[in-house]
Amino acid sequence: MSSFQGVLVSDPWLQSQFTQVELRSLKSKFISLRTRSGKVTLGDLPPVMAKLKAFNETYKEEEISEILDESYSDMTTEIDFESFLRAYLVLRAQATSKQGDSKMSSTFLNATTTTLRHTISETEKSCYVAHINSYLGEDSFLQKYLPLDPATNSLFDLVKDGVLLCKLINVAVPGTIDERAINTKSVLNPWERNENHTLCLNSAKAIGCTVVNIGAHDLVEARPHLVLGLISQIIKIQLLADLNLKKTPQLIELVDDTKDLEDLISLSPEKILLRWMNFQLSKSGFKKQITNFSSDVKDGEAYAHLLNVLAPEHCNPSKVDTKDPTERAKMVLEHAERMNCKRYITPKDIVEGSTNLNLAFVAHIFHHRNGLSMDLKKINLADMLPEDIEVSRQERCFRFWINSLGIATYVNNVFEDVRNGWVLLEVLDKVSPGSVNWKHATKPPIKMPFKKVENCNQIIRIGKQLNFSLVNVAGNDIVQGNKKLILAFLWQLMRFNILKLLKNLRLHSQGKEMTDADILNWANNKVKNSGRTSRMESFRDKNLSNGIFFLELLSAVKPRVVNWSVVAKGDNDEDKRLNATYIISVARKLGCSIFLLPEDIMEVNQKMILTLTASIMYWSLQQQAAMGSESSPAASPLASPLTPSASSLASPSTPSAFPLTPNASPLAPDTSPLTPDASPLAPDTSPLTPDASPLTLDTSSSAPDASPSAVDASPSAPDASLSAPDASPLVASVKDEDGSTLSEEVSDLKVSSSPGENENENENEDTPDACE
Repeated sequence: MSSFQGVLVSDPWLQSQFTQVELRSLKSKFISLRTRSGKVTLGDLPPVMAKLKAFNETYKEEEISEILDESYSDMTTEIDFESFLRAYLVLRAQATSKQGDSKMSSTFLNATTTTLRHTISETEKSCYVAHINSYLGEDSFLQKYLPLDPATNSLFDLVKDGVLLCKLINVAVPGTIDERAINTKSVLNPWERNENHTLCLNSAKAIGCTVVNIGAHDLVEARPHLVLGLISQIIKIQLLADLNLKKTPQLIELVDDTKDLEDLISLSPEKILLRWMNFQLSKSGFKKQITNFSSDVKDGEAYAHLLNVLAPEHCNPSKVDTKDPTERAKMVLEHAERMNCKRYITPKDIVEGSTNLNLAFVAHIFHHRNGLSMDLKKINLADMLPEDIEVSRQERCFRFWINSLGIATYVNNVFEDVRNGWVLLEVLDKVSPGSVNWKHATKPPIKMPFKKVENCNQIIRIGKQLNFSLVNVAGNDIVQGNKKLILAFLWQLMRFNILKLLKNLRLHSQGKEMTDADILNWANNKVKNSGRTSRMESFRDKNLSNGIFFLELLSAVKPRVVNWSVVAKGDNDEDKRLNATYIISVARKLGCSIFLLPEDIMEVNQKMILTLTASIMYWSLQQQAAMGSESSPAASPLASPLTPSASSLASPSTPSAFPLTPNASPLAPDTSPLTPDASPLAPDTSPLTPDASPLTLDTSSSAPDASPSAVDASPSAPDASLSAPDASPLVASVKDEDGSTLSEEVSDLKVSSSPGENENENENEDTPDACE
């Protein structure tokens, strides 16, 4: 299969904001403008931007000029291509916000782009405030600030120091954040606030929130739509936490046989809640099928029947007979109040079909009275399910990692959602930009089985091009849901991405591949150079279980980040767990986006230990790169005077694979040597295989370790320095707005050798067309 290496920019976050079709089109327009004028300034952009499809229905040329003039200080300054892209994003953010005022309904965030479009009603804000008052009112630190008044902006004032959001995450998923790592002084300095918000964002990703395009400074400034959007996701995760067979085995009553049971396991929590609601409604003879928490419940009839089934002692037949939806909604809530379930919603929210609040209301009812029987025979059937069908540590890690990449598809169950191949193709395109031939891919829903096989065959071909160990593996194995194969493939994909990211940040790599031995030696040298004596012999070194080495490593890369007064000795399991929990929170506070659990450190899970070490190394090398760029302002987009104001654009901080804390204090350059000729690690003799032995379909071979790493390989997985540009310029053909073809010399644009691919790429119906 011919490969396509797309347009690459030096800022990974910036790369992640565009498809290759968009980048090629915008690159062509930028070069055309520069060719005509000799240089490009901000003042040259309005007529060009006004002709783009993304803006021609939203803005006039004069409006674009006004927006850019507000965002930038000098419109006569010459700009490069990356600044051109940033200006485009400023306009896109403004256009999205403008459209959102009239077109966007409020909804829980479940996709990477909704953070810019999310709008929240005052009713929702009031409900979230009531939730916070209820669950955090007794917190020792927050009780002096609570209860909050929903009629004021006190919520946003309290959010600014980061403590509230960290505490709310711990309410949603207890134990996610070690509270010893939260800065809880009465008055925090900017660095401490930034650390809290970085800890919050990385922990939010670790429980399943989508936080792409939200940065620490957005939370410090308490931008309402972003803050409330994040809070809505956290509350949603809390309310839906029990909607799985592991937490609520009584859900087995919703199915009749094992096949239905497997279908139930693959459903998202929202779909399970809808299935539960329809199951209860069927008992009352209600004929209508409820498919959403908006239009289908607006008339209140479904709620009236549901509550009559669940709490017949409070039944009121007039709720069903009344003709006025508002009156019926009031009676429904009176019934719910007698059940102690009146929360999150008002009659107006029911009648208007507020998705968020209706979902929260139904989830609250489920928690208080689900009406499911305790049929022991069926519950035993749930207990007999193979462990890997349920949400395992491996599946959890990969699911959160994939969802943090910024791909369009949200994954609810890795084993089920990858079987059509589309999700893995999206991940491959993030990790290795341009590797996927989208013309030969079919987007879901896919009715013909052979199309799924075609998608998965392309996945295997790309994996082999990336030197993955895929002996005797075919695409049909993924379609059939071979769990061992899926986990092994994802681990190799993640590890490949980690090593590539580190290679591109490592100074003087001179094209040398990064190895596990390099990561190991870097960590040992870092600790040694800090004056400590701990050492890691390998990533399966049992001495790592007490956590001391990683605390010393974290302290070596940023001395004040570890509070040694709260560190345990690690002599027993309880001490080891305390240290492991603290390590994870400190690493996230530093800026590492990781998905491991305390058990992975305590058990010295080789894969998770590798990715934890790699994430710390990546952050340290980013600091070194940032220090280098400070001496050359032109080399750093963040140092450029053309960087837009904070209010113009969502933060580029979080999408990084091992995110760099946006406002982190400068550190001294990382001088610890990397020894490329160090002895290779015994566990990983192959640079890209999860196990020493090649991966085969032999069922006797061992599966990967219990919890492969889920290091957040950014929506930027496109590496800025993925490869050097060709020495000779290539001629790229891209269709212009009027259908004409522009032929420009593009030195860093690599195209496929397949005929006509570049011109026709714009016509791929599955690719977003913000510019063309």
